[in-house]
Amino acid sequence: QLQLVESGGGLVQPGGSLRLSCVLSGSTLANYAIGWFRQAPGKERHGVSGISKDGSTKAYEDFAKGRFTISRNNAENTVYLQMNNLKTEDTAVYYCAAHSGTWATTDPTQYEYWGQGIRVTVST
Repeated sequence: QLQLVESGGGLVQPGGSLRLSCVLSGSTLANYAIGWFRQAPGKERHGVSGISKDGSTKAYEDFAKGRFTISRNNAENTVYLQMNNLKTEDTAVYYCAAHSGTWATTDPTQYEYWGQGIRVTVST
């Protein structure tokens, strides 16, 4: 069974950085486009970033542009989300997800497989 496991979350002060990792097992990462999503308490889950199968195209929601960077290492079956200059409004549970299409997207309805999520808290 395909599984996605996030790591790298935690508590960070405003202006700090975190790098989230998403490891795929049970299949080959190169066969999937990957997305990052987040959900704050009491709010709907929404997209953060997406990356195509080969990493040639990337998608970012506006709040992530210039601060967040998505990347992938298919040989290690791992996708990363580097988050810089974090703000309190970035506090959420972050999820990685996979779909079998080729194009980068932040549309959650396109994704078939989801990780359990990892908590990110940005606070003084």
